[in-house]
Amino acid sequence: MSRFRRLLSTPEGVAGLAILAVLLLAALSAPIVSPGDPLRIAGQALLPPFADPAFPLGTDRLGRDVLAGLIYGARTSLAVGLAAAFSAMILGVCVGMAAGFAGGIVDEALMRVVDAFQIVPGFLLALAFVSTIGVSTPVVVLAIALGAWADPARLTRAQVLAIREQDYVASARVIGMHPVGIAFREILPNALPPVLALSATIVAGAILTEAALSFLGLGNPNIATWGSMIAEGRSVLRSAAYLSVIPGAALAVTVLGVHLFSEGLVNALGDDGGRTA
Repeated sequence: MSRFRRLLSTPEGVAGLAILAVLLLAALSAPIVSPGDPLRIAGQALLPPFADPAFPLGTDRLGRDVLAGLIYGARTSLAVGLAAAFSAMILGVCVGMAAGFAGGIVDEALMRVVDAFQIVPGFLLALAFVSTIGVSTPVVVLAIALGAWADPARLTRAQVLAIREQDYVASARVIGMHPVGIAFREILPNALPPVLALSATIVAGAILTEAALSFLGLGNPNIATWGSMIAEGRSVLRSAAYLSVIPGAALAVTVLGVHLFSEGLVNALGDDGGRTA
């Protein structure tokens, strides 16, 4: 049975995939559902949900369409989450591979760097980085990745240390395979599955961090984000709670979907015993 079929055989995997598929569909269809700038003033201010068919989820204090902000915010959250997780995984896997395969003083030096990054909470590191460098989407992605790469690095190193002692790796050394070939052809494919399962958790953390930065006014002000929508509704929370509740619920559902997908992925990869290369 393939890994994807194993993923679909778990209720967590199915639920997570369904939620993420809906979010992805909404994000991709944003220009069709709501063409134009989602931050433009589109109608009367503070229209409640379902009061006007043109604005199913109402409008905010400036008359901007909440539905447009919601679906464009999904694009931002998914894009930032995936980009930050990809960057963190690439950096973490490279550092973990180098540390685990080289050993000795290289391992010690790289692990001390990993320890230094793990001491500082990821959100505080991202907050300090964005505050210092400036606000833009690439900076936010880099800031989140810098706070998330240490865990994949440590997990990759642990996997490499265990795998490099296996018999098939020793056989590759005996037949004269180049160390780089051993690392990327024999060790890396077998070390990746647990690290890939960790990537879903990094995506969820990245989405939450981006929302928190936007909530504090440190996100890109030129794009719609769920964090900025939640912050926008704070001043009218009693009279128009929907302005914060709707994007807050979308954020919670997204993180739940990623978490469920992660659980299903862990179960699918956990059933894959033995060597894969």
